[in-house]
Amino acid sequence: MSTAAILAGGRARRLGGRDKSQLVIDGGTIFDRQLHVLRSVVDHVIVVANDPDRFADRGVTVVEDLVRDAGALGGIYTALSVAKEPVLVIACDMPYLTAPFLTRVIEVSQEADVAVPRTADGYHPLCACYTQACAEPIGRRVRAGRLKVLDVFADLHVRTIDPVEIAGFDPDGLLLLNINTPDDVVSAQKRSSSIGVTSAS
Repeated sequence: MSTAAILAGGRARRLGGRDKSQLVIDGGTIFDRQLHVLRSVVDHVIVVANDPDRFADRGVTVVEDLVRDAGALGGIYTALSVAKEPVLVIACDMPYLTAPFLTRVIEVSQEADVAVPRTADGYHPLCACYTQACAEPIGRRVRAGRLKVLDVFADLHVRTIDPVEIAGFDPDGLLLLNINTPDDVVSAQKRSSSIGVTSAS
């Protein structure tokens, strides 16, 4: 069995509180695009969100944060606690993730506690696979209110997927794009339209 978790509990302040997962990119919501990809990669998809009614009709298991107001790290902790197995974690604002790349992230996690992409911009901890070895160190930090995701890497055996390897999965430079602001939405639409991107695969 394998599990993926979409973290959808953020407040999206820079988007005026809009639901990022329901933003439409290239004719489909980010959530639908992600669900389509994840179902081709893992056996089980869960959504970590504190307003489960948003996803009541989507055929997925929705779980609420075990520790409220603990941010993304709390979402990762919740996913690991519910799944009881390695979890591929993705943020709900990444429309261009692909099945081949996510499959590779899962494969790499077999060599470490966590597998995480690293680009010139730094680590992407919300597109990473966390094994159960992460649960206790993450839980300890969540309970202590130490919520910066990257800080937990100091407690873990981390295997990075470097820019050279990522480039083989990312010919258009969109793979790890995330949507944070209204300008990001417009930019994503323009970039994907210019290169003919219509769906994730």
